[in-house]
Amino acid sequence: MTTVRPNALAWLLVSVAVIVLDQITKAWVLSSLPEYTAIPVIEGFWNWYRTYNTGAAFSFLSDAGGWQKYFFVVLAVGISGLLGWWLARTPRRDWKSALPYALVIGGALGNVIDRLIHGHVVDFIQWHWRDHYWPAFNVADSAIVVGAIGIALFGLFTKPAVPARQP
Repeated sequence: MTTVRPNALAWLLVSVAVIVLDQITKAWVLSSLPEYTAIPVIEGFWNWYRTYNTGAAFSFLSDAGGWQKYFFVVLAVGISGLLGWWLARTPRRDWKSALPYALVIGGALGNVIDRLIHGHVVDFIQWHWRDHYWPAFNVADSAIVVGAIGIALFGLFTKPAVPARQP
């Protein structure tokens, strides 16, 4: 008799939460923040700064002429599909795998929504120290980074389970 163990697809609720939070914050930004104007949150460190990114991380390919929008949509959907497939094969209790996958899926799809609706990603969180500015980012970007770090850390530092010996 085979025991069916629940898979980690329930963790997609985390992805949905990331997407909802990302889209709510971007709607607030689009309705409330002026473009390209720093509004200090913590003086000397953190600003709200509404800007747009047609590329990927650090504006990679942002001036490529428009084709990159479709490239990044296909890439994000493909990666999300692969991670979803992995979630379906991950035990539900394995949060060290499931949570990072779900964060990356939610972040990637949150930015896909922007690309499809606006043609670019809306960014608004700007960190800086004196005259050194980190590129602006958003909730989806944060989820992708935290998820990717989780995948790397838990993948590198977690020993794989040793299968039980069969008699």
